[in-house]
Amino acid sequence: MPDQTNDRSALRGDCAQCFGLCCVALPFAASADFALDKPAGKPCPNLQGDHRCGIHADLRNKGFTGCTVYDCFGAGQKVSQITFGGQDWRTGSKEHARRMFDVFPVVRQLHELLWYLTEALGLDAARPVHADLRRALAETERLTRHTPEELAALDVAAHRQEVNVLLLRTSELVRASVTDGKGGKGDKGSKGKKGKGKDRRGADLIGARLSGADLRGASLRGAYLIAADLTGADLRGADMIGADLRDADLTDADLTGAFFLTQPQLNAARGSAGTRLPESLTRPVHWAAAG
Repeated sequence: MPDQTNDRSALRGDCAQCFGLCCVALPFAASADFALDKPAGKPCPNLQGDHRCGIHADLRNKGFTGCTVYDCFGAGQKVSQITFGGQDWRTGSKEHARRMFDVFPVVRQLHELLWYLTEALGLDAARPVHADLRRALAETERLTRHTPEELAALDVAAHRQEVNVLLLRTSELVRASVTDGKGGKGDKGSKGKKGKGKDRRGADLIGARLSGADLRGASLRGAYLIAADLTGADLRGADMIGADLRDADLTDADLTGAFFLTQPQLNAARGSAGTRLPESLTRPVHWAAAG
């Protein structure tokens, strides 16, 4: 299987090919992220008959910020068009709808893994594990094409754990290639300390004052960076998988080369025109509005 590093189009949500699954299958509670309660399996009141959101362009102002930081990684169209062959949950039986709603979160997890595996295959420093990553990518893709019954019975947590071993090894290799220190890799001022020594995995950094912090090559896997001040921080080559960036201030931060960073994470944060991003991600619209 060739590296699929430049085409992740199938791993981006395509609402036009989906039956609004995230707006029905998933529950949410009234909070700062959602304006009302909604149980799993019940359509959001903003979901229209054509499966489009009636307030999509105004979600934040209407109290549905949580919707703007969610991404199915293309699972919606996979389940709608492939797993269930284009049969709408509205026109099928109740059992058909229930199975579709049960399967959607499973495929979403698999597609998220496909995103990370595909990205890992584009990282030169991870070449020692590229063969294993390709095999994991092929196996994960195969699982996404299971029948609804097979997907419902799948131990997705066990598969995630297997893939995570490879992603951890990828992280070690990539971060080991990032030189820390004021001069940066290759600069005369570098002291040669490797970024892999900055292990902040799962760290509680809520509201932390990290303005201008040198976090090159750091592991921020699962770190709680809610409302953290990261203005002007250097996050090049940092592992960002699962980092909680809700309301974190990324103004003028440098995220070029940061890996395992997703669009939902950026959408949950604040930033500016001066925030530098990986090429695979786009600057959230509300950043410009805030500036």
